[in-house]
Amino acid sequence: MNFAALCLIVACLCATAQTGVSASRAHQEFLRKLVAAAVERTHHSVRYVSDYVRIPYPGGDVPADTGVCTDEVIRSYRAVGIDLQKEVHEDMERNFAAYPHKWQRHLDSNIDHRRVPNLMVFFARNGTQLPISQRAESYLPGDIVAWDLGGGVTHIGIVVDRRGTGGRYMVVHNIGRGPQVEDVLFNWKIIGHYRYDGSHHLISGS
Repeated sequence: MNFAALCLIVACLCATAQTGVSASRAHQEFLRKLVAAAVERTHHSVRYVSDYVRIPYPGGDVPADTGVCTDEVIRSYRAVGIDLQKEVHEDMERNFAAYPHKWQRHLDSNIDHRRVPNLMVFFARNGTQLPISQRAESYLPGDIVAWDLGGGVTHIGIVVDRRGTGGRYMVVHNIGRGPQVEDVLFNWKIIGHYRYDGSHHLISGS
């Protein structure tokens, strides 16, 4: 191998390494902003209202003073440039059979993204599906966690960078009292654990 070829290989390896570092930094910065957005949600007064509501598409939302657990995830992501209403709806358009059909037989952009099982499938398909663990250190700020509350009721929230009295990271969620940051990670059976930065789906201008 001549010197010029060796130099080219070294340059390519260095460029690849630099790209990887840049991508990792962008990922961490995104998660930092997502966590901040989730914590900011706890300053809003929201009544737990699970009614079906017709909303605009894309960028639609139920009234700001109402919502359920999924709406806090949706609003947190929208604050950092990702419209889960649009992303979930479009993924369901392309891959409808991959989603559960307990409630619906056709697409509905008013509600598709507001159902926990749909979000679970979306995050698994488009993000990273992480192991379910009973070890607190497995759950990091920015992770999405879904729970089974029993009786067929599911729940979802975002792990944030604040720690509870036991030292583990707390969760921003809305289980009926509006968006709260609470030490509830292991209060219910965990059925989903995801990480999603959606960098290629950022809303234009965000």
